[in-house]
Amino acid sequence: MSVESVVQFRVRYSETDQMGTYSNSSALDWFECGRTEFFRQTGTSYAEMEDRGVLLPVIESYIKYGGRAKYDDLLEMTTTGRLVGKARIRCDVRIVHAGASKPVAEGYTIHAFVNPAGKPIRAPKWFIEAMDAVLR
Repeated sequence: MSVESVVQFRVRYSETDQMGTYSNSSALDWFECGRTEFFRQTGTSYAEMEDRGVLLPVIESYIKYGGRAKYDDLLEMTTTGRLVGKARIRCDVRIVHAGASKPVAEGYTIHAFVNPAGKPIRAPKWFIEAMDAVLR
């Protein structure tokens, strides 16, 4: 089971470095924006999850840098999420230049479902149902 979200955004000046391209740490920030929109698309925002006692810390991340992106370039980010086992979710991300589909970065983050005390929990039934509803 996986759900996909697509977002377009522009590279901000503060995200660039002296070489004239986005700084490598920006990719993880962009991944977070993709996840946020992904969760909104499923109908469960981060804020709602936290209100319901579910947190999603990152337990693993990977980035492959594929090309340059300069200030004000329009990029397109596709985030695909899927449950991994009973207590984790994996978000795969691909960022390309909008229109040209020229690669910028790709990778993933894996998150554990935990309660406010940090104890691992199973993916809540309401979360699974929200993902199922988007797939229909």
